[in-house]
Amino acid sequence: MKDSIRQQLVQIRPAMKPLALLCALLALWLGWSGTAQFRDNARRSDLITTRDSGVQLVHQAILQGQKRLTEALALQEVQTVLAAGDLVSAAKVISAGWPNVSLVQVLPPDLEAAYASLGKGGYGRLAVVESALAENKLRTWIIRDVGQPRLAIAAPARVGDRVVGVAYVQLPSTELTSGLDTIGMIDGTYLGLRQGGVTLWERGEQTYSESAERMAVPVSDSGMRLVAGTSPPPAQALGLSAVPALIGAVLFGFLAYLMWRLSLLRQIAQTEADGVSPTLQEAVASAPGQAPEPVALEIREPVKPKPLMIDGSIFRAYDIRGVVGKTLDRNVAEAIGHSVGSLMHEQDLHDIVIGRDGRLSGPEMVEGLIAGLRKAGVNVIDIGMVPTPVIYFGAYHLRTGCCISVTGSHNPPDYNGFKIVVGGETLYGDAITDLHTRVVERRLFEASTPGGHSERDISTDYVQRIASDVQLGRRLKVVVDAGNGVAGEIGPRVLEAIGAEVEELYCEIDGTFPNHHPDPSEPHNLIDLISMVKRLDADLGIAFDGDGDRLGVVTRDGENIYADRLLMLFAADVLERNPGAMIVYDVKCTGRLASHILRNGGSPLMWKTGHSLIKAKMRETGAELAGEMSGHFFFAERWYGFDDGIYAAARLLEILASAPELPDEVLHALPKGISTPEIKIDAPDGDPHAFVERFREGAFFEGGRMSTIDGLRVDWPDGWGLVRASNTTPVLVLRFDADNTDAMLRIQSAFKERLLRLKPDLMLPF
Repeated sequence: MKDSIRQQLVQIRPAMKPLALLCALLALWLGWSGTAQFRDNARRSDLITTRDSGVQLVHQAILQGQKRLTEALALQEVQTVLAAGDLVSAAKVISAGWPNVSLVQVLPPDLEAAYASLGKGGYGRLAVVESALAENKLRTWIIRDVGQPRLAIAAPARVGDRVVGVAYVQLPSTELTSGLDTIGMIDGTYLGLRQGGVTLWERGEQTYSESAERMAVPVSDSGMRLVAGTSPPPAQALGLSAVPALIGAVLFGFLAYLMWRLSLLRQIAQTEADGVSPTLQEAVASAPGQAPEPVALEIREPVKPKPLMIDGSIFRAYDIRGVVGKTLDRNVAEAIGHSVGSLMHEQDLHDIVIGRDGRLSGPEMVEGLIAGLRKAGVNVIDIGMVPTPVIYFGAYHLRTGCCISVTGSHNPPDYNGFKIVVGGETLYGDAITDLHTRVVERRLFEASTPGGHSERDISTDYVQRIASDVQLGRRLKVVVDAGNGVAGEIGPRVLEAIGAEVEELYCEIDGTFPNHHPDPSEPHNLIDLISMVKRLDADLGIAFDGDGDRLGVVTRDGENIYADRLLMLFAADVLERNPGAMIVYDVKCTGRLASHILRNGGSPLMWKTGHSLIKAKMRETGAELAGEMSGHFFFAERWYGFDDGIYAAARLLEILASAPELPDEVLHALPKGISTPEIKIDAPDGDPHAFVERFREGAFFEGGRMSTIDGLRVDWPDGWGLVRASNTTPVLVLRFDADNTDAMLRIQSAFKERLLRLKPDLMLPF
């Protein structure tokens, strides 16, 4: 037995030095990685502390200004002149003794005079004032006045419980940022104070300004945020974090030492000639220095990694969507990224573009997503905080064919999710479900070397690409309401680049959506836009949803032009250049759309609701255009075939600017009957699909033609009705359209009768 062991040692001795060298290199690599990660972690921790101190300084400056205005309004002298209706004198008293103040006004609550002199003060000032009145509380924003940033504070002016005006105070922005100048900066870092897409103050290395949104923290409810950036985390050797990497360095260092010493043992060299070699214990004992004590090795069964528990309900029909902190967190995002990366590996795809909307959870989700993708060896190109269509554009522009948008779309602020494109195809249905199955079954590819990570800004490329193709024949004045969604920065840029005059409303990116929900398909979300279009005498109003892939439109006289009527306009324009082209639309669109497409020489095709399903049908049929009632528009003619609310707005303005009539006249001329918006009803037992199946079974509607493409749609010669299951929320979606009121009442009554037969206590709004 000893002879056998000795002989084996003799045989492996020549390999000892190379193995020792390899172990030494691994030890150095792991040691460098662990040390670099410790330094990076320490720098990030110091940066977070500095950032949080800055947030407190800005917050205190805001509170100080608000307190001064509150105390001034409470002065007896101010209350006396306010009660007398002398708002000018009230402003003079408030401004007395207030250092650095550049403007103090007390405006009547109707704001008519303020809007009449809008050119003098700009909309920024009135936006603060309107916000203070609407929310009935102090509001503090940074606005631009004569090209310079100013600190604006507004508050309702009350006499008792009665609001008699609104006080407005304007100060230099340094009142807010002077405290930040006292902060000690850390080498290799960046800090910036931002409101929406505007940087108000910044220090440090500009290299990291684009990535600073990852570490953004809001400053109370001011709409401002302090952002922080530093160099990307160092690469993890063998995917190990700092502590495991250093432990690995020590272990590989010990192995290198042991193998090197074994390669130098004289006994082995001497016995090679006579075929006898000492045992390992004898060889170590005869080596110079103190022999180590024998170590007893405990052999254990390998521990299988516990599967990550993911709520399967977040994997929806069109995308992945969940509530942050409940069904979605960084670990879930990492698992999803790893699953997508594994799918890409199977398709021999190596690069992916990612970006996010303006939600506060976005940086955390992106961080996890990138970690998971890199585990699978995927190279990640992060294009930052941009609308979903810009991310889709990035997949074409950067030639990756793959992208992920981290977005909660139009859902409440605590939601987030992922819209995924792999190999040029948007994942939906079984492909989305398979991502979940991969995680559960651990069918995940682990690359030997993590994928790369780079950052890039393509917003200018996106703007230039659209502006190079679309230019307005005459200037139109439009109001853009982004609902504080991520389209608020680049949407107006695009429309200005094509030749429009743009007035912004709620275009400051704020993931809490403080003004209204960013969903233009809901009419009540368009109230402020309609009001602003009328006040500014604009040609029309444009509304985007939370991630910029949907479009809403209102006319000068306040009419909401539903998306199916807009699709009529787009179809007629596209068919002028592409006679006979296929136009796809979803089951919620008006019955007049098909006849309008036919009259303009096109081929109409009704299909299931859902942006992923529509895009798949477009590829299958070669359609030039598609649209959904929800406001998604898909242009394959002159564009890339994905849903893009910003590009659709540009094409709409192009059509309206080329027409001899006024925009209102063009839009009002579109075929129209009586129609309802989408009616959403909580599904019985929370399962809309099961209820719709029951609704369809044995259904009979006299004189109607039934379609079961998606739910149940019944068409009559004078109108139609629809019941379908939402694929994103547990609700039933209903819509009705008719030529006249009598037809509408008849169709709704027929549907109501069957619905209540199945569920007598169902709450119906008709």
